[in-house]
Amino acid sequence: MAQIDAFLKMMHEMGASDLHLSSGAQPLIRLNGVLERVKYPAFDADGLRKLLYEITPERKIKLFEETGDIDFAHEAPGLARYRVNYYMQQRGIAAAFREIPSRVASLDELGMPALLGDLAMLQKGLVLVTGPTGSGKSTTLAAMLAHANASRRDHILTIEDPIEFVHESAGCLVNQREIGRDSASFQKALRGALREDPDIILVGEMRDLETIELALEAAETGHLVLSTLHTMSAPKTVDRIIDVFPGERQSQIRAALSESLRAVIAQTLLRRIDRPGRVAALEILIATPAVKNLIRESKIHQIPGTMETGKKFGMRTMEDSLVELVQKGLVAPGEAASKAINPERLRPFLPKGTLPDPETGN
Repeated sequence: MAQIDAFLKMMHEMGASDLHLSSGAQPLIRLNGVLERVKYPAFDADGLRKLLYEITPERKIKLFEETGDIDFAHEAPGLARYRVNYYMQQRGIAAAFREIPSRVASLDELGMPALLGDLAMLQKGLVLVTGPTGSGKSTTLAAMLAHANASRRDHILTIEDPIEFVHESAGCLVNQREIGRDSASFQKALRGALREDPDIILVGEMRDLETIELALEAAETGHLVLSTLHTMSAPKTVDRIIDVFPGERQSQIRAALSESLRAVIAQTLLRRIDRPGRVAALEILIATPAVKNLIRESKIHQIPGTMETGKKFGMRTMEDSLVELVQKGLVAPGEAASKAINPERLRPFLPKGTLPDPETGN
């Protein structure tokens, strides 16, 4: 057992999501979204490097020494898998560990709408789960993939950096590829994927123009593509994809996106008040003919209005979701207001004084 596993065990037993180890600082854990210090002496740079290198593959050590940044997955026997990032900072080496549960939670267990299961059963198109770092995107995607794995008889191919949730083949054949170990890059793996007879392709993150272009191509050619972006809302997700491309290509990409996009789920996590833990608020955009037309015509600013009137298709705005969580007694009004894209739209549904008065600012 590696020395670091003692910290991971403590983190696991406390139900923390993240562990931070940094030269010149005490360890910290993130518990229900809040960082808390661990009663342990501050690490010196050499001691922490030795501790971390004990679990680091040789090829990753070499890469870290060359670049100052690496990602990989570590499995602590009897505990869980961890997504690990090492980076250099002013005082020396630092690391962040994110716990990945050994069991994939179902969509029902996560409290997700049945619509997400329906999206996992689509035969083709692009489905995106977006949100800031730590918003539960990977957990939601894993639950959708598990639903497809149990319900379909297809080939699921994942391309990740690193592999997070491990999926055993059930109804589907599941092959998981890790960048740096199984393929040199997302682009190379995606190009290869089109020759590997997949039905569902999960792309860990659409990071750059070429990856986005290849994902769109895969979605257009009869594959269901699931992926993530670090965007805060569904309309901003559409904007981000288009803006990655140079101006002379944006009209072409708008047309391609309007044809291939099926849905965007933007999510954020909020602290619960009914019990310890966090709960997800979701904004859902479904690519109806009206939405596709707005994308083609570069009228992205009109999408929120279409979402307001598209509730019969399963659409909802982030504000709709936040109001629902407050009314169910799951989230404090102030917490909901802090996560709103447009807090003013929450005003009629929140207790007086939750939001500042627009005239006085008090």
